[in-house]
Amino acid sequence: MKWVVLMKITAKTPLSAIWRVKPMNLILQQGGDQEHGLKRTLGPISLTAMGIGAIVGTGIFVLTGVGAAKYAGPGLILSFIIAGIVSGLAALCYAEFASTVPLAGSAYTYSYATLGEVIAWIIGWDLILEYAVGAAAVGIGWSGYFTDLLQGSFGITLPHDLTTSPFSGGIINLPAVLIILIITALLVVGTSESTKVNNVIVAVKLAVIVFFLITGFGHINPANWSPFLPFGNLGVLRGAGIIFFAYIGFDQISTSAEETLNPARDMPIGIIASLLVCTVLYILVTAVLTGLVSYKELDVASPVSHALIIIGMGAAGSIISVGAVCGLTTVLLILLFGQSRIIFSMARDGLLPDFFSRIHPRYRTPYLSTLLVGVVVALVAGLTPIDVVAELTNIGTLAAFVLISFAVIVLRRTQPNLRRTFRVPWVPVLPILSMLGSFALILTLPLITIVRFLVWLALGLLMYFLYSRHNSHLQRDIAMGAVGSDHSDLDDITEIRPRSR
Repeated sequence: MKWVVLMKITAKTPLSAIWRVKPMNLILQQGGDQEHGLKRTLGPISLTAMGIGAIVGTGIFVLTGVGAAKYAGPGLILSFIIAGIVSGLAALCYAEFASTVPLAGSAYTYSYATLGEVIAWIIGWDLILEYAVGAAAVGIGWSGYFTDLLQGSFGITLPHDLTTSPFSGGIINLPAVLIILIITALLVVGTSESTKVNNVIVAVKLAVIVFFLITGFGHINPANWSPFLPFGNLGVLRGAGIIFFAYIGFDQISTSAEETLNPARDMPIGIIASLLVCTVLYILVTAVLTGLVSYKELDVASPVSHALIIIGMGAAGSIISVGAVCGLTTVLLILLFGQSRIIFSMARDGLLPDFFSRIHPRYRTPYLSTLLVGVVVALVAGLTPIDVVAELTNIGTLAAFVLISFAVIVLRRTQPNLRRTFRVPWVPVLPILSMLGSFALILTLPLITIVRFLVWLALGLLMYFLYSRHNSHLQRDIAMGAVGSDHSDLDDITEIRPRSR
Protein backbone atom coordinates (compact mmCIF):
# COMPACT_ATOMS: atom_id res chain seq x y z
CA MET A 1 0.00 0.00 0.00
CA LYS A 2 2.86 2.36 0.88
CA TRP A 3 4.46 2.03 -2.55
CA VAL A 4 1.12 2.53 -4.30
CA VAL A 5 0.72 5.84 -2.47
CA LEU A 6 4.25 6.88 -3.35
CA MET A 7 3.69 6.06 -7.02
CA LYS A 8 0.55 8.16 -7.06
CA ILE A 9 2.43 11.06 -5.47
CA THR A 10 5.17 10.86 -8.07
CA ALA A 11 2.73 10.55 -10.94
CA LYS A 12 0.63 13.54 -10.04
CA THR A 13 1.32 16.25 -7.49
CA PRO A 14 -1.24 19.10 -7.36
CA LEU A 15 0.19 22.46 -8.36
CA SER A 16 -1.24 24.00 -5.19
CA ALA A 17 1.07 21.72 -3.19
CA ILE A 18 4.03 23.99 -3.93
CA TRP A 19 2.78 26.28 -1.15
CA ARG A 20 2.67 23.51 1.47
CA VAL A 21 4.29 24.53 4.74
CA LYS A 22 6.41 22.05 6.63
CA PRO A 23 4.86 21.54 10.10
CA MET A 24 7.00 22.87 12.92
CA ASN A 25 6.69 19.66 14.90
CA LEU A 26 8.14 17.68 11.99
CA ILE A 27 11.02 20.14 11.67
CA LEU A 28 11.84 19.98 15.36
CA GLN A 29 11.64 16.19 15.44
CA GLN A 30 14.43 16.03 12.86
CA GLY A 31 16.72 17.86 15.26
CA GLY A 32 16.12 15.22 17.90
CA ASP A 33 16.76 12.27 15.58
CA GLN A 34 19.78 10.49 17.00
CA GLU A 35 20.43 8.46 13.85
CA HIS A 36 20.01 11.17 11.22
CA GLY A 37 20.83 14.29 13.26
CA LEU A 38 24.18 16.04 13.53
CA LYS A 39 26.54 16.03 16.50
CA ARG A 40 26.17 19.01 18.89
CA THR A 41 29.56 20.45 19.83
CA LEU A 42 29.37 24.27 19.42
CA GLY A 43 29.02 26.88 22.15
CA PRO A 44 28.63 30.69 22.05
CA ILE A 45 32.38 31.37 21.81
CA SER A 46 32.83 28.98 18.88
CA LEU A 47 29.75 30.43 17.17
CA THR A 48 30.97 34.01 17.60
CA ALA A 49 34.43 33.02 16.34
CA MET A 50 32.76 31.24 13.42
CA GLY A 51 30.87 34.41 12.54
CA ILE A 52 33.97 36.60 12.83
CA GLY A 53 35.91 34.06 10.82
CA ALA A 54 33.36 34.24 8.02
CA ILE A 55 32.80 38.00 8.08
CA VAL A 56 36.32 39.38 8.60
CA GLY A 57 38.33 38.53 5.53
CA THR A 58 37.48 39.62 2.02
CA GLY A 59 35.79 42.79 3.28
CA ILE A 60 38.79 44.20 5.13
CA PHE A 61 41.58 42.81 2.98
CA VAL A 62 40.13 43.37 -0.50
CA LEU A 63 36.88 45.33 -0.74
CA THR A 64 37.98 48.31 1.31
CA GLY A 65 40.32 49.34 -1.49
CA VAL A 66 37.86 48.82 -4.33
CA GLY A 67 35.02 50.49 -2.41
CA ALA A 68 37.08 53.57 -1.57
CA ALA A 69 38.77 53.99 -4.94
CA LYS A 70 35.74 53.45 -7.21
CA TYR A 71 32.63 54.23 -5.21
CA ALA A 72 32.79 56.21 -1.97
CA GLY A 73 36.29 57.51 -1.19
CA PRO A 74 36.80 58.12 2.55
CA GLY A 75 32.99 58.12 2.76
CA LEU A 76 33.27 54.33 2.60
CA ILE A 77 33.10 54.61 6.39
CA LEU A 78 29.45 55.64 5.95
CA SER A 79 28.94 52.81 3.45
CA PHE A 80 30.03 50.28 6.05
CA ILE A 81 27.71 51.86 8.60
CA ILE A 82 24.75 51.64 6.20
CA ALA A 83 25.54 48.04 5.26
CA GLY A 84 26.04 47.25 8.94
CA ILE A 85 22.62 48.65 9.84
CA VAL A 86 20.91 46.63 7.08
CA SER A 87 22.79 43.53 8.19
CA GLY A 88 21.94 44.23 11.83
CA LEU A 89 18.22 44.37 11.10
CA ALA A 90 18.44 41.09 9.21
CA ALA A 91 20.57 39.60 12.01
CA LEU A 92 17.77 40.20 14.52
CA CYS A 93 15.40 38.23 12.27
CA TYR A 94 17.92 35.42 11.86
CA ALA A 95 18.47 35.33 15.63
CA GLU A 96 14.75 34.84 16.31
CA PHE A 97 14.52 32.01 13.79
CA ALA A 98 17.79 30.38 14.88
CA SER A 99 16.65 30.22 18.50
CA THR A 100 13.16 29.00 17.54
CA VAL A 101 14.01 26.52 14.78
CA PRO A 102 17.50 25.29 15.79
CA LEU A 103 18.24 23.07 12.81
CA ALA A 104 20.68 23.00 9.92
CA GLY A 105 19.56 24.82 6.80
CA SER A 106 19.43 28.49 7.83
CA ALA A 107 17.02 30.59 5.76
CA TYR A 108 15.92 27.54 3.78
CA THR A 109 14.59 25.75 6.86
CA TYR A 110 12.98 28.91 8.27
CA SER A 111 11.11 29.69 5.05
CA TYR A 112 9.92 26.08 4.74
CA ALA A 113 8.19 26.50 8.09
CA THR A 114 6.50 29.78 7.16
CA LEU A 115 6.34 30.74 3.48
CA GLY A 116 5.87 27.37 1.77
CA GLU A 117 7.90 24.78 -0.10
CA VAL A 118 8.44 26.66 -3.36
CA ILE A 119 9.75 29.75 -1.51
CA ALA A 120 11.98 27.49 0.60
CA TRP A 121 13.33 25.94 -2.60
CA ILE A 122 14.02 29.38 -4.09
CA ILE A 123 15.93 30.44 -0.98
CA GLY A 124 17.84 27.16 -0.82
CA TRP A 125 18.75 27.43 -4.50
CA ASP A 126 19.72 31.04 -3.91
CA LEU A 127 21.98 30.07 -0.98
CA ILE A 128 23.64 27.32 -3.01
CA LEU A 129 24.68 29.95 -5.54
CA GLU A 130 25.70 32.47 -2.88
CA TYR A 131 27.93 30.12 -0.91
CA ALA A 132 29.44 28.42 -3.98
CA VAL A 133 30.47 31.56 -5.86
CA GLY A 134 31.49 33.22 -2.62
CA ALA A 135 33.73 30.30 -1.65
CA ALA A 136 35.26 30.13 -5.13
CA ALA A 137 35.98 33.87 -5.09
CA VAL A 138 37.60 33.66 -1.66
CA GLY A 139 39.65 30.65 -2.78
CA ILE A 140 40.99 32.65 -5.74
CA GLY A 141 41.74 35.61 -3.48
CA TRP A 142 43.51 33.31 -1.00
CA SER A 143 45.68 32.01 -3.84
CA GLY A 144 46.69 35.56 -4.79
CA TYR A 145 47.70 36.56 -1.27
CA PHE A 146 49.49 33.23 -0.72
CA THR A 147 51.44 33.61 -3.95
CA ASP A 148 52.46 37.18 -3.04
CA LEU A 149 53.46 36.07 0.46
CA LEU A 150 55.72 33.31 -0.90
CA GLN A 151 57.35 35.71 -3.32
CA GLY A 152 57.71 38.69 -0.96
CA SER A 153 58.83 36.86 2.18
CA PHE A 154 60.64 33.77 0.88
CA GLY A 155 61.58 34.63 -2.69
CA ILE A 156 59.57 31.70 -4.05
CA THR A 157 57.79 32.36 -7.34
CA LEU A 158 55.13 29.89 -8.38
CA PRO A 159 54.66 29.24 -12.12
CA HIS A 160 52.11 31.52 -13.74
CA ASP A 161 50.39 28.58 -15.43
CA LEU A 162 49.70 26.97 -12.03
CA THR A 163 48.33 30.10 -10.33
CA THR A 164 46.02 31.39 -13.08
CA SER A 165 42.81 30.14 -14.67
CA PRO A 166 42.65 29.18 -18.37
CA PHE A 167 40.57 32.31 -19.03
CA SER A 168 43.48 34.44 -17.79
CA GLY A 169 46.26 32.72 -19.74
CA GLY A 170 47.14 29.92 -17.31
CA ILE A 171 46.27 26.25 -16.89
CA ILE A 172 44.78 26.02 -13.39
CA ASN A 173 44.83 27.99 -10.15
CA LEU A 174 46.40 25.15 -8.19
CA PRO A 175 46.78 26.87 -4.77
CA ALA A 176 43.05 27.70 -4.80
CA VAL A 177 42.15 24.09 -5.63
CA LEU A 178 44.42 22.67 -2.94
CA ILE A 179 43.26 24.93 -0.10
CA ILE A 180 39.61 24.18 -0.88
CA LEU A 181 40.22 20.42 -0.92
CA ILE A 182 42.20 20.59 2.35
CA ILE A 183 39.41 22.47 4.10
CA THR A 184 36.85 20.05 2.65
CA ALA A 185 38.74 17.14 4.20
CA LEU A 186 38.84 18.97 7.52
CA LEU A 187 35.06 19.51 7.43
CA VAL A 188 34.46 15.83 6.67
CA VAL A 189 36.49 14.80 9.72
CA GLY A 190 34.28 16.82 12.05
CA THR A 191 32.69 20.13 12.99
CA SER A 192 34.38 20.27 16.39
CA GLU A 193 37.82 19.73 14.85
CA SER A 194 37.30 22.32 12.12
CA THR A 195 35.99 24.96 14.53
CA LYS A 196 39.03 24.50 16.79
CA VAL A 197 41.24 25.31 13.82
CA ASN A 198 38.94 28.22 12.98
CA ASN A 199 39.19 29.64 16.52
CA VAL A 200 42.99 29.68 16.38
CA ILE A 201 43.09 31.32 12.94
CA VAL A 202 40.50 33.93 13.98
CA ALA A 203 42.71 34.88 16.95
CA VAL A 204 45.70 35.34 14.62
CA LYS A 205 43.63 37.35 12.16
CA LEU A 206 42.28 39.71 14.82
CA ALA A 207 45.78 40.22 16.21
CA VAL A 208 47.00 41.24 12.73
CA ILE A 209 44.12 43.69 12.33
CA VAL A 210 44.85 45.25 15.72
CA PHE A 211 48.50 45.47 14.64
CA PHE A 212 47.47 47.39 11.52
CA LEU A 213 45.29 49.79 13.52
CA ILE A 214 48.05 50.52 16.04
CA THR A 215 50.77 50.80 13.41
CA GLY A 216 48.76 52.88 10.98
CA PHE A 217 47.17 55.25 13.49
CA GLY A 218 50.39 57.17 14.04
CA HIS A 219 50.85 57.76 10.30
CA ILE A 220 47.40 59.13 9.44
CA ASN A 221 47.35 62.28 7.34
CA PRO A 222 43.97 64.02 7.84
CA ALA A 223 44.36 65.66 4.43
CA ASN A 224 43.69 62.26 2.83
CA TRP A 225 40.11 62.41 4.21
CA SER A 226 39.36 65.45 2.04
CA PRO A 227 37.18 65.41 0.07
CA PHE A 228 35.26 63.01 2.30
CA LEU A 229 32.54 62.32 -0.30
CA PRO A 230 34.27 62.60 -3.70
CA PHE A 231 31.49 60.57 -5.37
CA GLY A 232 28.63 62.22 -3.50
CA ASN A 233 25.84 60.62 -1.48
CA LEU A 234 24.99 58.23 -4.32
CA GLY A 235 28.55 56.94 -4.18
CA VAL A 236 28.09 56.08 -0.52
CA LEU A 237 24.96 54.05 -1.33
CA ARG A 238 26.65 52.28 -4.24
CA GLY A 239 29.61 51.60 -2.01
CA ALA A 240 27.29 50.00 0.56
CA GLY A 241 25.86 47.70 -2.13
CA ILE A 242 29.30 46.64 -3.34
CA ILE A 243 31.00 46.11 0.02
CA PHE A 244 27.98 44.25 1.38
CA PHE A 245 29.99 41.12 0.55
CA ALA A 246 32.01 42.08 3.62
CA TYR A 247 29.06 41.29 5.91
CA ILE A 248 28.27 37.90 4.46
CA GLY A 249 28.98 35.41 7.20
CA PHE A 250 26.77 36.01 10.22
CA ASP A 251 23.86 34.30 8.46
CA GLN A 252 26.02 31.21 8.07
CA ILE A 253 26.11 30.80 11.84
CA SER A 254 22.49 29.76 11.62
CA THR A 255 23.44 26.84 9.35
CA SER A 256 25.15 25.27 12.39
CA ALA A 257 22.10 25.45 14.70
CA GLU A 258 21.70 21.67 14.71
CA GLU A 259 25.30 21.31 15.90
CA THR A 260 24.96 23.85 18.74
CA LEU A 261 24.84 22.74 22.37
CA ASN A 262 22.18 25.24 23.46
CA PRO A 263 20.84 26.84 20.28
CA ALA A 264 18.06 28.84 21.97
CA ARG A 265 20.66 30.79 23.95
CA ASP A 266 23.84 30.50 21.91
CA MET A 267 22.63 31.26 18.38
CA PRO A 268 21.45 34.86 19.08
CA ILE A 269 24.68 35.52 21.02
CA GLY A 270 26.86 34.25 18.17
CA ILE A 271 24.98 36.10 15.42
CA ILE A 272 24.68 39.49 17.10
CA ALA A 273 28.10 39.50 18.82
CA SER A 274 30.01 38.60 15.65
CA LEU A 275 28.19 41.27 13.63
CA LEU A 276 28.88 43.99 16.22
CA VAL A 277 32.58 43.12 16.49
CA CYS A 278 33.04 43.07 12.72
CA THR A 279 31.17 46.34 12.12
CA VAL A 280 33.44 48.16 14.57
CA LEU A 281 36.52 46.61 12.96
CA TYR A 282 35.41 47.60 9.45
CA ILE A 283 34.82 51.21 10.45
CA LEU A 284 38.18 51.50 12.23
CA VAL A 285 40.18 49.83 9.45
CA THR A 286 38.51 51.97 6.77
CA ALA A 287 39.18 55.15 8.71
CA VAL A 288 42.87 54.31 9.19
CA LEU A 289 43.32 53.01 5.63
CA THR A 290 41.88 56.09 3.92
CA GLY A 291 43.87 58.27 6.30
CA LEU A 292 47.19 56.62 5.43
CA VAL A 293 47.04 57.22 1.66
CA SER A 294 44.74 58.85 -0.88
CA TYR A 295 41.71 56.76 -1.74
CA LYS A 296 42.81 56.96 -5.41
CA GLU A 297 45.78 54.69 -4.62
CA LEU A 298 43.73 51.87 -3.12
CA ASP A 299 42.38 50.19 -6.27
CA VAL A 300 44.54 47.08 -5.75
CA ALA A 301 43.91 43.49 -4.68
CA SER A 302 45.74 43.97 -1.37
CA PRO A 303 44.91 47.53 -0.22
CA VAL A 304 45.79 47.12 3.46
CA SER A 305 49.33 45.86 2.96
CA HIS A 306 49.71 48.11 -0.11
CA ALA A 307 48.99 51.23 1.97
CA LEU A 308 51.72 50.31 4.46
CA ILE A 309 54.20 49.67 1.67
CA ILE A 310 53.44 53.10 0.14
CA ILE A 311 54.34 54.86 3.40
CA GLY A 312 57.58 52.87 3.66
CA MET A 313 56.53 50.11 6.07
CA GLY A 314 57.19 47.03 3.91
CA ALA A 315 57.87 44.69 6.86
CA ALA A 316 54.53 45.61 8.40
CA GLY A 317 52.92 44.96 5.03
CA SER A 318 54.29 41.40 5.03
CA ILE A 319 52.74 40.80 8.45
CA ILE A 320 49.41 42.01 7.08
CA SER A 321 49.74 39.54 4.19
CA VAL A 322 49.98 36.72 6.73
CA GLY A 323 46.80 38.00 8.36
CA ALA A 324 45.07 38.15 4.98
CA VAL A 325 45.90 34.51 4.26
CA CYS A 326 44.57 33.54 7.70
CA GLY A 327 41.48 35.70 7.24
CA LEU A 328 40.56 34.29 3.87
CA THR A 329 41.16 30.75 5.13
CA THR A 330 38.51 31.10 7.82
CA VAL A 331 36.06 32.71 5.39
CA LEU A 332 36.57 29.80 3.04
CA LEU A 333 36.02 27.29 5.84
CA ILE A 334 32.72 28.82 6.92
CA LEU A 335 31.42 29.21 3.36
CA LEU A 336 32.10 25.54 2.58
CA PHE A 337 30.57 24.56 5.93
CA GLY A 338 27.37 26.50 5.27
CA GLN A 339 27.04 25.29 1.69
CA SER A 340 27.20 21.61 2.66
CA ARG A 341 24.57 22.12 5.40
CA ILE A 342 22.13 23.73 2.97
CA ILE A 343 22.42 20.81 0.55
CA PHE A 344 22.13 18.37 3.47
CA SER A 345 18.90 19.98 4.65
CA MET A 346 17.34 20.09 1.19
CA ALA A 347 18.25 16.45 0.55
CA ARG A 348 16.79 15.43 3.92
CA ASP A 349 13.50 16.94 2.75
CA GLY A 350 13.63 15.08 -0.56
CA LEU A 351 14.08 18.23 -2.65
CA LEU A 352 17.54 17.03 -3.65
CA PRO A 353 18.68 13.37 -4.00
CA ASP A 354 18.56 11.56 -0.65
CA PHE A 355 22.19 10.40 -0.65
CA PHE A 356 23.32 13.97 0.07
CA SER A 357 21.65 13.69 3.48
CA ARG A 358 23.73 10.71 4.59
CA ILE A 359 25.71 11.14 7.81
CA HIS A 360 29.18 9.63 8.20
CA PRO A 361 28.91 6.76 10.73
CA ARG A 362 32.06 7.84 12.59
CA TYR A 363 32.41 11.59 12.17
CA ARG A 364 28.65 12.39 12.24
CA THR A 365 29.02 14.92 9.44
CA PRO A 366 27.15 15.19 6.10
CA TYR A 367 30.18 13.88 4.25
CA LEU A 368 28.69 13.38 0.79
CA SER A 369 27.26 16.89 0.55
CA THR A 370 30.56 18.25 1.92
CA LEU A 371 32.57 16.35 -0.68
CA LEU A 372 30.28 17.48 -3.50
CA VAL A 373 30.61 21.12 -2.47
CA GLY A 374 34.38 20.87 -2.07
CA VAL A 375 34.99 19.30 -5.47
CA VAL A 376 32.67 21.64 -7.37
CA VAL A 377 33.97 24.80 -5.69
CA ALA A 378 37.58 23.68 -6.21
CA LEU A 379 36.96 23.22 -9.93
CA VAL A 380 35.25 26.61 -10.24
CA ALA A 381 38.06 28.34 -8.33
CA GLY A 382 40.76 26.57 -10.31
CA LEU A 383 39.32 27.19 -13.76
CA THR A 384 37.39 30.48 -13.53
CA PRO A 385 38.54 34.13 -13.09
CA ILE A 386 37.51 35.86 -9.87
CA ASP A 387 35.35 38.56 -11.45
CA VAL A 388 33.03 35.95 -12.96
CA VAL A 389 32.45 34.01 -9.72
CA ALA A 390 32.12 36.97 -7.33
CA GLU A 391 29.38 39.07 -8.93
CA LEU A 392 26.32 37.14 -7.74
CA THR A 393 27.13 36.76 -4.04
CA ASN A 394 25.70 40.05 -2.79
CA ILE A 395 22.34 39.80 -4.53
CA GLY A 396 21.83 36.23 -3.30
CA THR A 397 22.40 37.25 0.30
CA LEU A 398 20.19 40.34 0.09
CA ALA A 399 17.36 38.33 -1.48
CA ALA A 400 17.54 35.85 1.41
CA PHE A 401 17.46 38.75 3.89
CA VAL A 402 14.26 40.10 2.32
CA LEU A 403 12.46 36.77 2.56
CA ILE A 404 13.63 35.93 6.08
CA SER A 405 12.51 39.33 7.37
CA PHE A 406 9.10 38.73 5.80
CA ALA A 407 8.99 35.23 7.29
CA VAL A 408 9.35 36.63 10.82
CA ILE A 409 6.14 38.62 10.34
CA VAL A 410 4.36 35.58 8.89
CA LEU A 411 5.41 33.26 11.71
CA ARG A 412 4.35 35.75 14.37
CA ARG A 413 0.83 35.70 12.90
CA THR A 414 0.50 32.02 12.01
CA GLN A 415 2.15 30.54 15.13
CA PRO A 416 1.94 33.14 17.91
CA ASN A 417 2.31 30.52 20.69
CA LEU A 418 5.59 29.11 19.43
CA ARG A 419 8.31 29.43 22.06
CA ARG A 420 10.79 32.14 21.08
CA THR A 421 13.85 32.48 23.30
CA PHE A 422 14.85 35.57 21.33
CA ARG A 423 12.25 37.91 19.86
CA VAL A 424 12.78 40.68 17.32
CA PRO A 425 11.55 43.90 18.96
CA TRP A 426 8.97 46.19 17.36
CA VAL A 427 7.50 43.69 14.91
CA PRO A 428 6.52 44.37 12.14
CA VAL A 429 8.41 47.68 11.99
CA LEU A 430 11.98 46.32 12.21
CA PRO A 431 11.42 43.40 9.79
CA ILE A 432 9.83 45.80 7.29
CA LEU A 433 12.82 48.15 7.60
CA SER A 434 15.11 45.15 7.07
CA MET A 435 13.21 44.23 3.89
CA LEU A 436 13.30 47.79 2.53
CA GLY A 437 16.99 48.22 3.33
CA SER A 438 17.99 44.96 1.65
CA PHE A 439 15.85 45.65 -1.41
CA ALA A 440 17.32 49.16 -1.72
CA LEU A 441 20.85 47.72 -1.78
CA ILE A 442 19.78 45.23 -4.46
CA LEU A 443 18.78 48.17 -6.67
CA THR A 444 22.31 49.63 -6.37
CA LEU A 445 23.86 46.52 -7.96
CA PRO A 446 24.73 46.35 -11.70
CA LEU A 447 21.88 45.33 -14.00
CA ILE A 448 23.85 42.37 -15.39
CA THR A 449 24.12 40.95 -11.87
CA ILE A 450 20.35 41.11 -11.44
CA VAL A 451 19.81 39.45 -14.83
CA ARG A 452 22.21 36.61 -14.05
CA PHE A 453 20.53 36.07 -10.71
CA LEU A 454 17.13 35.81 -12.38
CA VAL A 455 18.50 33.28 -14.86
CA TRP A 456 19.82 31.16 -11.97
CA LEU A 457 16.42 31.30 -10.26
CA ALA A 458 14.70 30.25 -13.50
CA LEU A 459 16.94 27.19 -13.72
CA GLY A 460 16.17 26.40 -10.10
CA LEU A 461 12.41 26.59 -10.63
CA LEU A 462 12.74 24.28 -13.63
CA MET A 463 14.50 21.72 -11.46
CA TYR A 464 11.90 22.13 -8.72
CA PHE A 465 8.93 21.44 -10.99
CA LEU A 466 10.63 18.57 -12.80
CA TYR A 467 12.08 16.79 -9.75
CA SER A 468 11.75 18.31 -6.30
CA ARG A 469 8.01 18.81 -5.87
CA HIS A 470 7.35 15.19 -6.90
CA ASN A 471 9.98 13.80 -4.51
CA SER A 472 9.18 16.00 -1.53
CA HIS A 473 9.08 14.00 1.71
CA LEU A 474 6.48 16.42 3.04
CA GLN A 475 4.12 15.62 0.16
CA ARG A 476 4.66 11.90 0.80
CA ASP A 477 3.90 12.28 4.52
CA ILE A 478 0.76 14.30 3.83
CA ALA A 479 -0.51 11.74 1.32
CA MET A 480 0.14 8.86 3.73
CA GLY A 481 -1.58 10.65 6.60
CA ALA A 482 1.57 11.01 8.69
CA VAL A 483 1.22 14.81 8.66
CA GLY A 484 -1.98 16.82 8.64
CA SER A 485 -2.27 19.01 5.58
CA ASP A 486 -3.94 21.77 7.52
CA HIS A 487 -1.08 21.95 10.06
CA SER A 488 -3.51 22.37 12.95
CA ASP A 489 -1.16 20.46 15.24
CA LEU A 490 1.36 23.26 15.60
CA ASP A 491 0.17 25.39 18.48
CA ASP A 492 1.42 23.02 21.18
CA ILE A 493 4.95 22.82 19.79
CA THR A 494 7.13 24.84 22.13
CA GLU A 495 10.78 23.94 21.91
CA ILE A 496 13.46 21.51 20.90
CA ARG A 497 15.76 20.11 23.54
CA PRO A 498 19.34 19.66 22.41
CA ARG A 499 20.74 16.18 22.62
CA SER A 500 23.59 15.44 24.99
CA ARG A 501 27.08 15.57 23.58
